[in-house]
Amino acid sequence: MGDDVLKITDANFDSEVKKSPVPVLVDFWAEWCGPCRLMGPILDGIAPTYQGKLKIGKLNVDDNQDAPTQFGVMNIPTMILFSGGKEVARFIGAMSETDLRNKIDRVLAG
Repeated sequence: MGDDVLKITDANFDSEVKKSPVPVLVDFWAEWCGPCRLMGPILDGIAPTYQGKLKIGKLNVDDNQDAPTQFGVMNIPTMILFSGGKEVARFIGAMSETDLRNKIDRVLAG
């Protein structure tokens, strides 16, 4: 996990995500999940370009079960974009950096 990607946990979810002044993309993932591991370097790579506009964080579903349950995360990787503490978009499955950037940019512009 890069320096620009936050470690999100059940304990800090409210402060880092729900009360964040900027939108937050939370990657729900697990160590054993191959597609999740593919997304790690992509998230690390795009995080610096969104600095100040979007926070990016990763939440390990094996270590934190409250948030995935609360938001009905059934498949991983699932990335949920929160704005004002509310879910505004959900992206399921691994994707290319270009696809992820396009999806994020569309939501942020919307």
